[in-house]
Amino acid sequence: MKKQEQDTLIQTLKTRFEKNLNRHPDIPWAEVQAKLETNPNALKTLQAMEATGGEPDVIGLDPKTGAVTFCDCAKESPTGRRSLCYDRAALDARKENKPKGSAVEMAEEMGIALLTEEQYQALQTLGEFDAKTSSWLATPPALRALDGAIFGDYRYGRVFIYHNGVQSYYAARGFRGVLQV
Repeated sequence: MKKQEQDTLIQTLKTRFEKNLNRHPDIPWAEVQAKLETNPNALKTLQAMEATGGEPDVIGLDPKTGAVTFCDCAKESPTGRRSLCYDRAALDARKENKPKGSAVEMAEEMGIALLTEEQYQALQTLGEFDAKTSSWLATPPALRALDGAIFGDYRYGRVFIYHNGVQSYYAARGFRGVLQV
């Protein structure tokens, strides 16, 4: 990224950080910015999250390592990451009407990880996310081995975790990612 692009991204992240202080109480922006300015790979990943509609924001700080956790905090599943099946094997197994890609592969290409069920539940304590959409979640290997995957959404004032076949894809289902910096 060019310096001007980095500065613009950092300003966007700072503005979002200051607007949503409830997501990261007691985390000083100066500490976050210092980590970002020394980590061009993280900036590249955050730019990809931003470009696909994720609206990444800080949601935590690891007290042991000092790592800052960013997560997609868009109200709905990021628009640039929808209509994807779960992973490459699911994509390859589809015979017709293949989606444009898979959630797991896209996340890896971006440098993020799909949220786990626990991370998704924790995110929902910071706001109401996916009230009209849903997000694929990192699926336990035993379930994936049965050609299933999990996804979550927020309906009726609570979080729901469901299952679906890994080959399925929907215009309103995407994925959220998490990044440690």
